[in-house]
Amino acid sequence: KPLVKKQVKFAGGQQIYMEQENDWDRDLLLDPAWEKQQRKTFTAWCNSHLRKAGTQIDNIEEDFRDGLKLMLLLEVISGERLPKPERGKMRVHKINNVNKALDFIASKGVKLVSIGAEEIVDGNAKMTLGMIWTIILRFQSSFTERTKSTCFFSHTVFLFLHSWKDGLAFNALIHRHRPELIDYDKLRKDDPVTNLNNAFEVAERYLDIPKMLDAEDIVGTLRPDEKAIMTYVSCFYHAFSGAQKAETAANRICKVLAVNQENEHLMEDYEKLASDLLEWIRRTIPWLENRAPEKTMTEMQQKLEDFGDYRRVHKPPKVQEKCQLEINFNTLQTKLRLSNRPAFMPSEGRMVHLADKFLLDHLAEKFRQKAAIHESWTDGKEAMLTQKDYETASLSEIKALLKKHEAFESDLAAHQDRVEQIAAIAQELNELDYYDSPSVNARCQKICEQWDALGSLTQSRRESLERTEKQLESIDELYLEYAKRAAPFNNWMEGAMEALQDMFIVHNIEEIQGLITAHDQFKSTLPEANKEREAIQAIQAEVQKIAQYNGIKLVGNNPYTTITPQSIDKKWEKVQQLVPQRDQALQEELARQQSNDHLRRQFANQANMIGPWIQNKMEEIGRISIEMNGTLEDQLTHLRQYEQSIIEYKPNIDQLEGDHQLIQEALIFDNKYTAYTMEHLRVGWEQLLTTIARTINEIENQILTRDAKGISQEQLHEYRTSFNHFDKKRTGIMDSDDFRALLISTGNSLGDAEFGRIMGIVDPNNSGAVTFQAFIDFMSRETTDTDTADQVIASFKILAGDKNYITAEELRRELPPDQAEYCIARMAPYTGPDAVPCALDYMSFSTALYGESDL
Repeated sequence: KPLVKKQVKFAGGQQIYMEQENDWDRDLLLDPAWEKQQRKTFTAWCNSHLRKAGTQIDNIEEDFRDGLKLMLLLEVISGERLPKPERGKMRVHKINNVNKALDFIASKGVKLVSIGAEEIVDGNAKMTLGMIWTIILRFQSSFTERTKSTCFFSHTVFLFLHSWKDGLAFNALIHRHRPELIDYDKLRKDDPVTNLNNAFEVAERYLDIPKMLDAEDIVGTLRPDEKAIMTYVSCFYHAFSGAQKAETAANRICKVLAVNQENEHLMEDYEKLASDLLEWIRRTIPWLENRAPEKTMTEMQQKLEDFGDYRRVHKPPKVQEKCQLEINFNTLQTKLRLSNRPAFMPSEGRMVHLADKFLLDHLAEKFRQKAAIHESWTDGKEAMLTQKDYETASLSEIKALLKKHEAFESDLAAHQDRVEQIAAIAQELNELDYYDSPSVNARCQKICEQWDALGSLTQSRRESLERTEKQLESIDELYLEYAKRAAPFNNWMEGAMEALQDMFIVHNIEEIQGLITAHDQFKSTLPEANKEREAIQAIQAEVQKIAQYNGIKLVGNNPYTTITPQSIDKKWEKVQQLVPQRDQALQEELARQQSNDHLRRQFANQANMIGPWIQNKMEEIGRISIEMNGTLEDQLTHLRQYEQSIIEYKPNIDQLEGDHQLIQEALIFDNKYTAYTMEHLRVGWEQLLTTIARTINEIENQILTRDAKGISQEQLHEYRTSFNHFDKKRTGIMDSDDFRALLISTGNSLGDAEFGRIMGIVDPNNSGAVTFQAFIDFMSRETTDTDTADQVIASFKILAGDKNYITAEELRRELPPDQAEYCIARMAPYTGPDAVPCALDYMSFSTALYGESDL
């Protein structure tokens, strides 16, 4: 057959010619010499695999006709199970078995052009050999590609074939890897048959490579069959590749263990820092939640100063510790992600939040307080409602009892809300699984039952009083009129005294002026109030006059009220005394507010400069974080210099803190001259420090990613440029639609399933946003190989001599001392049926390194 060549360009601009692989042509017959070579070579290749299953073939086109050995061959070379074959002898059974084999080959992405099951079943030699060649290409592709692209980079296929004809290449291949088997200097180029037979015999005896070719066929053929030669040479490649596996395995294990040791140290440092910070938080929360009022102004001011010290002295270092903790956590997670390890889960993350406990304790205490108040109020109420005092009462006493009962009903109705609140709190405690819910429920049930009983008794007593009232007549109108007018006036005086003695708190001049105006308005109502007092006293005087005139002996006080004329006069005198005292207090407060206004202006002038400065710095950091000027190291140096300039601004913050301290000591809580509060500026300053620290940490993590993945500065610049182009909002984070557009721009053709898979990698929390770090992690992961648990297991298996366990002696022999001892200390004993004393389980150890089991 004529050689068909095509021109191919390789790196460096070199041009070589390689023979184009010929497809199997259904219209042409195989060259007889080639067919003989392929039949012998392919048969030997198949038997080299089938003997692992305890069988072999003699005639390649006959022994594969029923499909059974063909399916067995595919299972051996792929390591996978095929569908169960059909054992019948009929033609249809054979065709079905061969189709199962061909379907399996097709499932691996191999196109079987012009090869059908019927031709294999019919024993078509050409199609059978073509199918076996397809299998060899699929399952030994790593060798065939390497043979054609590296070993003979600048030769044509023709030269590749002829380089094996004199036998020196076969001997040189063996001598390169096993020099003790071949005396290469004694070989002669003019004796190819001897050379070939020598190489074939040595390979069969010492390398366990079956003889697949005849020397005479190779020498006597002008152009030996390419496929037969490549199949035979591939066996040499696979035989010699195992020699380097032990060294590769040891190096891989050392690399994996070093990464794991470093990560464990980082985890220990994080846990200690987190534990210390949480302990400080636990101690500080009760102090912050203390709402107990102090008895004096001095004590209250001291409490305010203590809180100011907390904000200025104690909290800022803890904020920095929290920021450092977050940076350590991000760095650790980046290293774990780059080394294909599971994410770190801090032990404190599994603790129940303290706020839940505080909430339950607060609700339980609230329930007990309300229940105790209600129980105190109901104490003796049942006895009062069941007494029979109305049976011997006079008319006036009946009237008094009826009014008293109406007042009780109002009080009873007012307590309805308390009972409902008690029941609601009990229900909430049940829903929150409060540990002492049974006792809460029992107490709540008792309160509700008692409440129902009080309602029934109240209704019963009212009915009895109304029946008695109908039997009596006469009413004391004057007493009733006195009570009606004395009660609201008495309430007015009590309210006035309370208002005049109220400890007012104002925050600005407008508020104190409003209080002064209101006080003046109150003073204007005093003459009218005095007229009402004189009218009420006149009613009482009229009662005395009538009693004296009619000879009536008044027994006891007014049955409708406990307010006496003497108490009204006494309270009125008190109101008269409090009015000028209130005048003086308001004027003193006006002077204090004028002083406070000066302090507000002083603070506002400084705050109005610092606030915009912080905002501008935040915006500049945001721009720096999404721009890429120079190398990552240049950016890191620039950011650290920028961080130092921010720290040098701290004296301005301290000066403002001093102004704010004066405002706090003056009990000033608002400032209309500025929109900035000290709290906001503190938070802004802390956020500024945290943001610059996080930005520096992001650059450091990008350096870690670049170094770990071997990403060049040009690639990283390209990643940042692409990311910034599609980051429309310039926030450093893009949504899923922009991210899809970015991927498509890089040449990816994305379906919904593939894009969903990628989003699962870059956005595992389903937040709908993709960070630049996640983007470069994904891009580097797509082009960089990473270690896996299976690879580590395979490496240990090589060091263990293909055993399912390994010994401490083998670990110490193959690994550096510190890493060998690291493995011995952590490997569990091996308990399999083939275990020996002191055997160690390297499989569970390897899976634990990647979070697939417990270490």
